[in-house]
Amino acid sequence: MLMFQVENYTRVSEFVIVGFPSLQSEYFHLVAWFFFILYVTTVVGNVLLVMVFALERSLQKPMYITMVSLALSDIGFTTVALPKLIARYWWNDGSLGFHTCLFQEHMIHYFGSLNSLILFTMALDRYVAICFPFYTVNLTMMPFCGPNTIIQAFCDTLSLISLVCGDTSRHYNTAFAAAMFVLYVPLAFIIFSYICIIISIFCCSPQGRKKTFSTCATQGCIISIYYIPRFFVYSTPYFPNLTLTPDKRIATTLFYSLFPPLINPFIYCLRTKEIKEIFRQKIYTQKYLRACITAQV
Repeated sequence: MLMFQVENYTRVSEFVIVGFPSLQSEYFHLVAWFFFILYVTTVVGNVLLVMVFALERSLQKPMYITMVSLALSDIGFTTVALPKLIARYWWNDGSLGFHTCLFQEHMIHYFGSLNSLILFTMALDRYVAICFPFYTVNLTMMPFCGPNTIIQAFCDTLSLISLVCGDTSRHYNTAFAAAMFVLYVPLAFIIFSYICIIISIFCCSPQGRKKTFSTCATQGCIISIYYIPRFFVYSTPYFPNLTLTPDKRIATTLFYSLFPPLINPFIYCLRTKEIKEIFRQKIYTQKYLRACITAQV
């Protein structure tokens, strides 16, 4: 284990989430409401997807288990990331205890890695169905003896490494390598699977080709939103000509972290025939029961 030898320092007891450093105070409540609505919509949408899966036996298949896993992961990520950010702008409370911040950092990267692996599993499922139809750095031992303001919307490894006293280049490279492996090994297979899918759909009938392309195009958009911005955020220190201001970096991070969880339940509900049919049956049953009650009255 790599150890830092720093003597005569006082470890900080808390960190402070700054959020968007250039945001004017008069917009704090507006931003807080935005993230609150985003959080509630994301959680409610994903909980609804989980409940539909739990109540309908016809949906308890491998494909839908993967969707539910993604929904639960999205709920976990937003619950870890957003409440403190909302408190930061609603009550100007951005402080996090030392160990609380490290816990959030672990959970942020855990759910981020989990989402990447779930998307990998979904791509593997699509690949098999269509083509064959029949780490985080240990920060607890590092010296945090100086600044404690985190120019980010939540605790993550890169933000915390920048606050460590001493040379952190080796640890940054380790974190970067781990992130690239977790993110882009699954992405490499996803790209491979989509190339095979594109080759396969040319052998389908026009109707089957249209349906397959529509399904894959939607998932491809989500995958692009999830992976491409991450590359720029993680790779900025290695490319001198590629610069991101703190506000742009935070906005990019929040976009790729929160937008997919927000739209995933709606996409998978609205574009999955069995789930749409269940909703139609539920609506029809409710209307029928109301009509019967009205007739009796």
